[in-house]
Amino acid sequence: MSDFLSTGTLPQEYRDLALTVRDFANQVVAPVAAKHDADHSFPYDVVAGMADMGLFGLPFPEEYGGMGGDYFALCLALEELGKIDQSVAITLEAGVSLGAMPIYRFGNEEQKQQWLPQLTSGRALAAFGLTEPGAGSDAGGTRTTAVLDGDEWIINGSKQFITNSGTDITRLVTVTAVTGETAGKKEISTILVPTDTPGFVAEPAYNKVGWHASDTHPLSFTDVRVPQANLLGERGRGYANFLRILDEGRIAIAALSVGAAQGCVDESVRYAGEREAFGRTIGRNQAVAFKIARMEARAHAARTAYYDAAALMLAGKPFKKEAAIAKLVASEAAMDNARDATQIFGGYGFMNEYAVARHYRDSKILEIGEGTTEVQLMLIGRELGL
Repeated sequence: MSDFLSTGTLPQEYRDLALTVRDFANQVVAPVAAKHDADHSFPYDVVAGMADMGLFGLPFPEEYGGMGGDYFALCLALEELGKIDQSVAITLEAGVSLGAMPIYRFGNEEQKQQWLPQLTSGRALAAFGLTEPGAGSDAGGTRTTAVLDGDEWIINGSKQFITNSGTDITRLVTVTAVTGETAGKKEISTILVPTDTPGFVAEPAYNKVGWHASDTHPLSFTDVRVPQANLLGERGRGYANFLRILDEGRIAIAALSVGAAQGCVDESVRYAGEREAFGRTIGRNQAVAFKIARMEARAHAARTAYYDAAALMLAGKPFKKEAAIAKLVASEAAMDNARDATQIFGGYGFMNEYAVARHYRDSKILEIGEGTTEVQLMLIGRELGL
């Protein structure tokens, strides 16, 4: 696993994957990214291309339609996509780590056989309904309820900020709901809700600051009935199980953030070598060169952090603290680099047709989603015994 700590010593299969996804990002994603961003349109053709490449099945066994790879392979793909278009990258990240992974980690064999082949193929998407209007960082504040009525769950409540929840190919939402009370505490479970179930509604999409080509909706559940067998994992373990999913997801978001940070470096290096002012390219000015050097240092340090967390995870060792560190430093690197890149581009950096402007709008959510910066600091502190 120590090989993960240097891009120069990655095993050949990982390098080949990264280069393949890089080519796809440059040749397929980049030409349409600005249009999808401007139109706030979901990139179905791009998603189909990722499906054809097997990206949605990267970390899953072949018996469920996967590619037989691992979570680190997914992270490498996310980094390459994140350089070009964060909306595309988050569509993959959420489809895998929030959509399919909970079923793989906690589902029974029947649930895996029913859902995973669809999801790993990328021909269908699943979402995870955790966040609510009154339950964000404090997910324990969940108010959505699921009550047993014979052999069916009746679900009532609402969710918000749910990625991949309203596309034409969304087939499933896994919902956290209060299913009872134990020792005065809410019993939170996770339940699979097919999107064609009566009473389930994906409300109109949000008008977001960034990630315009990513699908995000509030959801409502009104007397939604699903079979009792749709319980995912052990009853009352829904919240605990999802914390494990979040720990893994933070490594993936860190990888996406590193891609965004590196994308800003690459764009800035190119621009600084072309743009002339006062008779020479601006990259020859120490102020600009030093700014880009700091951007590169941030991206490199953040990459090392997520490599380390991924290595621990795949080795079966504790990785909660390292995942939080990776998510913290990588998301801040993405936001800081986007700000600096916009400054380097000057007025052009404020024009939406430039990639750095899109990164400037997109990167802020990286410090919020999958646990805010403050939550990461809290987790790190706890792991230190504070």
